[in-house]
Amino acid sequence: MKSVAAWRTWVVGAVVLAVAAALLVAVGPQGAGAARADTASGHRWITDRQGRALVLRGLSTASSAKAAPDGMPWIREKDVARERRDLGTNFVRFLLQWRKVEPSPGTYDRTYLRQVAERVRWYGERGYHVLLDMHQDLYGPRVGGNGAPAWATETDGLTSAPTDPWELGYVEPGTVRAFDRFWGTVEGDGRDLREHYVGALREVARHFADDDTVIGYDLMNEPWGGSVQGPAFESGPLARLYQDGIDAIRTVDRDHWLFVEPSAIGSNWGFATGLPRLADPRGDGDAARIAYAPHLYPLPMDLGGGYTGGTKGQVDRSLKAWRAQTEKTARRLGAPVVIGEFGLDTGLPGAMEYVEKVQRMADDMGAGFAYWSNDPGPWAPWDAKLRPTRLLPVLDRPSPLAVAGDPIAYRWDGTKKALTVSWRGQAGVRGGTEVRLPARHFPDGGRVAGGSERAWDPKSRILTLGSGPGTHSVRITPRR
Repeated sequence: MKSVAAWRTWVVGAVVLAVAAALLVAVGPQGAGAARADTASGHRWITDRQGRALVLRGLSTASSAKAAPDGMPWIREKDVARERRDLGTNFVRFLLQWRKVEPSPGTYDRTYLRQVAERVRWYGERGYHVLLDMHQDLYGPRVGGNGAPAWATETDGLTSAPTDPWELGYVEPGTVRAFDRFWGTVEGDGRDLREHYVGALREVARHFADDDTVIGYDLMNEPWGGSVQGPAFESGPLARLYQDGIDAIRTVDRDHWLFVEPSAIGSNWGFATGLPRLADPRGDGDAARIAYAPHLYPLPMDLGGGYTGGTKGQVDRSLKAWRAQTEKTARRLGAPVVIGEFGLDTGLPGAMEYVEKVQRMADDMGAGFAYWSNDPGPWAPWDAKLRPTRLLPVLDRPSPLAVAGDPIAYRWDGTKKALTVSWRGQAGVRGGTEVRLPARHFPDGGRVAGGSERAWDPKSRILTLGSGPGTHSVRITPRR
């Protein structure tokens, strides 16, 4: 058996090789199934039950669920009401824990799922779309992380020590072995843990199949391949798990969207992913409901840096590479994009400029996002006493929420106080285009140029615009 130091060196080397492999993929051919979607903006959109394209903007809820004995986040219903009132968000990525879904092999905790459903209802009554995220970091509590139950954590006697930063825990021997046993990539007899995981995904989908507030399921947070990394992991064990999970969910839920993530190593920083196109039993093309949900943590910032000085240029290059690789992968998958996570300590220099830049990039890409996270503190819109931080007004910006047709472009110009939205009307789409106009920018509502105003709700701050066949382009400025 290797010494701990030798083991760690070997795994770190594997990670480096994985990143190198990712770079090779980045400059290689795009591969089959990569044609651009036939839409005005060149990609697909997640749609609501009225057929409108959704611009999903919100927070992850919440890191506090990871260690909570009951698996519940810190929020109460009044906190959901505050989030809607102060930010006007329409999306939440709600963390689930496998350890709570399946506390013992083949036994599902329906009390836990009912508690999740109660919180989903809080969001649904306020117009949110909820993504249920099967979350893990460092595999599970038995090796110092969260997610997997103890009974599904097989380390063969290897241990994992606490690390600083916490991400280094991924290369601790016990953690690597737990992942390898899960993926079935090491020799030896053992249970098919992936089959159990897929069963837990199916049980979650069975519980929420008829819940219109739930928009879909994130199949695994930041997958890690253990001793198998890079394209070999993503096109092999990870793709097989995703396909098995998709097939299983579709036996109980034909409608909700299925969100897939690449391996976090490399992809979070702007390197390419080897994740292949996946099949949806609903059918291909427009019938398929598979979304791509990569995370965004440029390496200089992932290491604790701010958005200033020489680091700023490095981050900008990383963002450019991340966007190029994300759009390339989305075309290969035939999938719309949601940035599953991005965020940083708001006390870092240049933090607010960075958050605004990512939001503009998301607008340009037509991508949704879930900022990390709503846990009160230095990364959040609220501090420990639930007072607004300087992040809150940056996230509280005008944006379309639902577009009655095929979006072409939308952009908020904070200097000119103007929100522009253009789209192409489509037959069969019901309802109008909805945009949110925060009171801090539009105290008396908005004046619409180039289109027709259908309704204005000063309480929700939502302006509904007329739609119909043809191309629409509106410019909304504050009413004076």
